[in-house]
Amino acid sequence: MKVPAILSIDEGTTGTRAAWVTADGGVHSLEYRHLTVNSPRAGVVEQDANEILAKTIDACRSVVAAAAAAGVQLQALAIATQRSTAVLWDTRSGRALVPAMVWQDSRYAEELAELGGSWNERLVAAVGRPTGVRSPYLWAAHHLRESPEVAAAHGEGRLGFGTVETWLLWNLTVERSYVATATNATSAGAYVLAEHAYETAWIQALGFPLDLLPELRQDVDVFGHTDASKIGISVPVLAALGDQHAGTVGLGCIRPGQAMCVHGTGSFVDLVTGDTLPQKPGLYPGTLTLTGWRREHQSVYAVETFTATTGSAIDWVCNTLGWFSSAQKVSELAGTVDGSGGVMFVPALTGLRTPVVEPKARASLTGFSLASTKAEVAYAVLEGIAHSVATSTEANAEVAGMDADEIVVGGGLSGSNPLIQMQADLVGIPMRRLPASEAATLRGAAFLAGANGLLWDTLYEAVSVLGDGEIFLPRLSETQRAERRLRWAARISAELELARI
Repeated sequence: MKVPAILSIDEGTTGTRAAWVTADGGVHSLEYRHLTVNSPRAGVVEQDANEILAKTIDACRSVVAAAAAAGVQLQALAIATQRSTAVLWDTRSGRALVPAMVWQDSRYAEELAELGGSWNERLVAAVGRPTGVRSPYLWAAHHLRESPEVAAAHGEGRLGFGTVETWLLWNLTVERSYVATATNATSAGAYVLAEHAYETAWIQALGFPLDLLPELRQDVDVFGHTDASKIGISVPVLAALGDQHAGTVGLGCIRPGQAMCVHGTGSFVDLVTGDTLPQKPGLYPGTLTLTGWRREHQSVYAVETFTATTGSAIDWVCNTLGWFSSAQKVSELAGTVDGSGGVMFVPALTGLRTPVVEPKARASLTGFSLASTKAEVAYAVLEGIAHSVATSTEANAEVAGMDADEIVVGGGLSGSNPLIQMQADLVGIPMRRLPASEAATLRGAAFLAGANGLLWDTLYEAVSVLGDGEIFLPRLSETQRAERRLRWAARISAELELARI
């Protein structure tokens, strides 16, 4: 008898992964394809959506072939994607017409800020976030006015628009499903949380035509069937959601008070609040109220704060500056010292989000003396990431009106013992690391796709297979923690002052 499994895709910013997930939570035959991210000028971050699609298909075909060889019966497809990255494509040729705008983009920050005075109060109450620094709808509206090829495609009724899940679902399903899911629509900034509906007045105010909007759907639904000619198998697509949301579920964080921290290109901290909306939306502009996931016609809510450039900051110090040979080397060196010797690193390569949103802020590495060592710099780089996680956790608790009782960690950098211990020390609550937590997003998407009787009877049954994991307990006293956090707050205040000059 063949082993049942779910084909799962994790389409991230810097890479696409695919694997099959079995009922014991195992993630098998993982395939990874690197993706290029371009920043041609400050504030502009772009990708080639055609490359995203091609490499997603290539990864899936390899997994499908491996599953067939192993006697595995793939029963469904689950998709997790980077959020707020927007695509415009020609529905006749199937090709993206312009570079995709990546979620790190801030080219329209000033334009959105100008609209904030008249819109922020309404948006925070309805969609859980202010105008922000980036909008897929505003980006598309600019292209409709400024890109003749995009305007022509719209005029001829052959223009497609959506975030990455829309792009993949349209391309991978035989039905050409043209839909947006709740978590991704939330991140795009125009989704009414309590109504599962678009905030159409805001979308129109941005100059975006409503006829281009994809149909809104739940994150767990029947989205169509995969095109066997593309990925080698025909199965129903049963889940499509944002990657951080899938990561939350994949780390077993499904009850109120649980939080997850996933380290990828950026570091995201999500606190689950359950079926009630958080108490103080808008308290911090960079802390967002969102749909954690939507299934069975009910939403589970969460609050999220993120630092945009943490994993990418490690890449920067390793690859661009050449200071370290790898992220692993950074972690190894950091583990050889007891502190940073006064060196501090702020990982704000594309600006700050907390305590205020300031896209003009920049990363800094300060506090050197002649006695500073390379190991202390490595420690400072990781400590800067850990401080960012602590700030995110504090903001989430204030907005939600509840404290996190634990944080479950995942993503590539979660394999660093020094970093996770720093997080426990600076946040002051336990960190829990599960085995193979770097695959949490793939696993979480599969949990949601298969928790209706396909592989598991309930979502609680699905996450029960994860076990307890490894616990990192805080080691600092309250006084030591407060002193370090105070120094960090002073450093952030200084960076904000510089950004405003």
